[in-house]
Amino acid sequence: MENLTTFLEAINLQQNLASFKSWFDSTILVMDNLIQGIVIIVAIMIGLFLGPRVRKTIKITESYRTRHAIIYPLITHTLALSNHILILVVLWFIVLMTETIVQYQSQFIMLFASLLTAWVVIRFLSGIIQNQFLARLVSWVTWILAILIAFDKLQPVTTILDDIAISFGQIHISVLSVFKGIILLGILLWTVLAISNRIENLIVRSASLTPSAKVLITKLAKIGLVTLAVIIVINSFGIDLTALAVFGGALGIGIGLGLQTVVSNLVSGILLLLDKSIKPNDVITVGQTFGWVEKLGVRFTSVRTRDGIEHIIPNEELISQRVESWSHSDQSVRLRIPIGISYSSDVRHAMEICVAEAGKVERVKSDPAPRCLFRAFGESSLNLEIRVWVDDMTLGRGSVISEILLRVWDEFKKQGIQLPYPQRDLHVKSIDTSVMSQIQNLKG
Repeated sequence: MENLTTFLEAINLQQNLASFKSWFDSTILVMDNLIQGIVIIVAIMIGLFLGPRVRKTIKITESYRTRHAIIYPLITHTLALSNHILILVVLWFIVLMTETIVQYQSQFIMLFASLLTAWVVIRFLSGIIQNQFLARLVSWVTWILAILIAFDKLQPVTTILDDIAISFGQIHISVLSVFKGIILLGILLWTVLAISNRIENLIVRSASLTPSAKVLITKLAKIGLVTLAVIIVINSFGIDLTALAVFGGALGIGIGLGLQTVVSNLVSGILLLLDKSIKPNDVITVGQTFGWVEKLGVRFTSVRTRDGIEHIIPNEELISQRVESWSHSDQSVRLRIPIGISYSSDVRHAMEICVAEAGKVERVKSDPAPRCLFRAFGESSLNLEIRVWVDDMTLGRGSVISEILLRVWDEFKKQGIQLPYPQRDLHVKSIDTSVMSQIQNLKG
């Protein structure tokens, strides 16, 4: 107990409480602040009253949601914060009117409005930005700006940050300009990606463009928009673009020495998109990889096999190596299915069965019709070959071959068509007499 009394005396608690009470009475409990508090309460009531009515008035139909899928999340997040946005509109309007007409600074309202603005911005951006780190970074920056604005410290802080700078001739780069450039770059990149996604959705729905043209236009649009954003940020630093000529020369040397493969893949990707030799959903064979083109990018091409394995193939290999395309100019592909029957079977009847059963498979085309050819006299079998045409190779060919063979096997069993077994003729030139006597005994 004595230690507690000594501690309270040391910090002079009563004197500090008295000082705080005096400050609270002279600063907070004054008529101006009370009036501003009443104004804030009225603004809150107006927002709570008008917010639900605004949401009820603005009805988002299913057709609107489908047509405007890009901006739909922005609208829904804005409507969810309608109460707070209306409160902010009322508060900032009052702040503007009092400063311009009455020449009075309502600091308490400005403090409340600044903090509420930061909260609304954070809530709005956190619902849009999917990256957790970026969302936290935006939250911190927003809170810092709101606090500086609320306590009227933004101008002194920006002055200090602008004084911390380095100069290269006529180029002046300060900490403030770096912060502004980073913020501007983030905003521009987010805007560019949103616009490019919108352009991509419009192009994908276009029926007059080929798949390769769609990919090429979307990639070029994204590259152009990102380049424009970077140029705008560079200009915001006051850097003359002609000063980048040296950097461009160094970049060219770097490409010539160490980035040959990367640039080759980029150029190969653009060539593939231009000449339309490979398109999305094409069925191709590259080396030992058979599958369909899942994604055609600028640097690589994704080929998915029937096993669900996705192969990432550099575009340079598709340009320099031989590629088999099963659907380049025509979706129809002929399959050859070898079948052997016994020498004792009726060949013509077996060929009729093969043609009839192959034509019953759903994926087999009727024009050209299935055929069966007698290919050769084998060592143990009469070799036949079924030839059928299919036009949906993205579904694979194994299922078609399996179904045809099963139907042919079932019908062969019904019709008595026998499948061959390996046969060997042994010619004995000499044999021991004891072995010969045993064979004769077995015959007797």
